Amino acid sequence: MAAFRRPESVLVVVYSETGEVLLMERDDRPGFWQSVTGSLNEGEQPAAAAKRELFEETGLDAEPVDLHTCREFEIFPEFLHRFAPGVTRNLEHAFALALPWAVPVRLDLTEHLRYRWLPWREAAALTESWTNREVIESLFTERGND
Repeated sequence: MAAFRRPESVLVVVYSETGEVLLMERDDRPGFWQSVTGSLNEGEQPAAAAKRELFEETGLDAEPVDLHTCREFEIFPEFLHRFAPGVTRNLEHAFALALPWAVPVRLDLTEHLRYRWLPWREAAALTESWTNREVIESLFTERGND
């Protein structure tokens, strides 16, 4: 049996300077769109996990910027089986990667079906994850793009 996931993860919002956000549709939950996410491996630091997940999920080899924010959330019921019995909450570290423009990415097709670059407001509205939505909104409203 595979080891349970660590209830600590990263969220990496990839966005363009032209105001678009990269979202990917999950393979195991069609219709669920999200930014780059993933659990930390045992002994792994959040910045290393963010860089690893970014590359695994998009093929982008870059250093995401640590936003120095963490959010704790209830794990979606359909994903609880991945965690040890009794674990219901996850701590998520937020990161961002700014690109000059929307670029093609290479998806890990075992995790995601497709990707879309969307105007930031549409991306924020599309994701079901409140933490993902908050990070997207904060990136753009803090830049005066509201």
